[in-house]
Amino acid sequence: MTVDTFRKGFTGNVMVPTSEGYENARALWNGDIDRRPAVIAQCRTADEVASALEFGRGEGLEIAVRGGGHNFAGHGVCHAGLMIDLSPMRDVQVDPGARRARCGGGTTWAELDAATQAHGLATPGGVISHTGVGGLTLGGGIGWLTRRAGLSCDNLVSARVVTADGRLLTASEAENPDLHWALRGGGGNFGVVTEFEFALHEVGPEVHLGLFFWGVQQGVDALRFVRDYTASVPPGTGVQLIGLNAPPAPFVPEEFHLAPGYAVAVVGWGSAEEHAALVQPIRDTLPPLFEFITPLPYTFLQQMLDDSAPWGILGYEKALYLDDLGDGAIDVVAERFPAKSSPMSIMPVFPLGGAYHEVADDATAWGGSRAVKWVFNIAAIAPTPDLLEADRTWVRSMFDALQPFAAGVGTYVNFMSDPDEERVRASYGPKYERLSRIKAEYDPENLFHLNANIRPSQPGTG
Repeated sequence: MTVDTFRKGFTGNVMVPTSEGYENARALWNGDIDRRPAVIAQCRTADEVASALEFGRGEGLEIAVRGGGHNFAGHGVCHAGLMIDLSPMRDVQVDPGARRARCGGGTTWAELDAATQAHGLATPGGVISHTGVGGLTLGGGIGWLTRRAGLSCDNLVSARVVTADGRLLTASEAENPDLHWALRGGGGNFGVVTEFEFALHEVGPEVHLGLFFWGVQQGVDALRFVRDYTASVPPGTGVQLIGLNAPPAPFVPEEFHLAPGYAVAVVGWGSAEEHAALVQPIRDTLPPLFEFITPLPYTFLQQMLDDSAPWGILGYEKALYLDDLGDGAIDVVAERFPAKSSPMSIMPVFPLGGAYHEVADDATAWGGSRAVKWVFNIAAIAPTPDLLEADRTWVRSMFDALQPFAAGVGTYVNFMSDPDEERVRASYGPKYERLSRIKAEYDPENLFHLNANIRPSQPGTG
């Protein structure tokens, strides 16, 4: 079938390299990714997705699926193949009585948060609002609400999925439960998710933020303090440790603009008085260079770090799990974090606890132990190729130096810039074989392989 023949029978929008809008359509968040698909099929319905898949399979094209397009590895675009673009599928419906929300496969967290917060509700998302709901959820989903309400995938009630052979299935605890299990952490390996249904929780609309910053010269003391402080706060508290250059923002004293250091952000879900009591030990124990305390809408909290990751920036990342942020790991960070070259490169560290630890290891396909206490992300983010290459080396160097303190060789699949089979297998551990069998049922030819790929099991091996 030629592209012209496909276009005539396709109700969505079809683009080729000479089409108006093609360059914007193929571009992803990570400007370091430069691939040119032969065809882009912009889909508005599940039927259009099925039609595009039929065309791609028939022509033997490599297939990429683009949701929000915010991915360091660039899985949403392929070279000389077919990009299935879900960005037109962004409708959101909220049922506040049932505390449920449904959204299309191209929805961003900003869009979902805006709709749910109109009712004082939210589901756990990430920390950058222009991230796509789909990719984040399918790989797990860590954010401000993780300690309070679990991962994004823990809150996935159901999904509508177009499989490799064009079937449209519902995946839930009642229908195709094996597929539902696999989608909650197993990535985009099993089909194209055109609709997500989430459980919602009472959140906001106002929350309370405390941000405290120490310079790199205080690194060891600051990191040890944050480790101990995090263990002392209520388990549902939103906490994030961030290695970064202080932004040139109005709340930052001018002498500290772009200064490298360590920040801890503490989010309280209750009253201002409760939050004040929560953060007072920070001032009492290790006074910061500066602090910023404010009430703010939950939607603003979700957008707070957007400027650290603008669209089109160049990026590379690696990550690992730590059972504990011990003194040895802290010494490595304090020594190596200041060596980064780009002021935009960042080190977000997510302490896990509370609701995250309450979910059984085998309840979802999430590729990490529920006993793990820290997700350690090291991200090179740079405006120029030279700075990116310098900090790509910095990322790898810090990652290698932290490896002796890691909880195994696996890592969070959403933080893999360059996934390989060994690391993917290690990340899923004993779940990999079950995922491989499910993959063989729904995608036996591994059509969906542009991801942290799980290979389908062969007959007699599963």
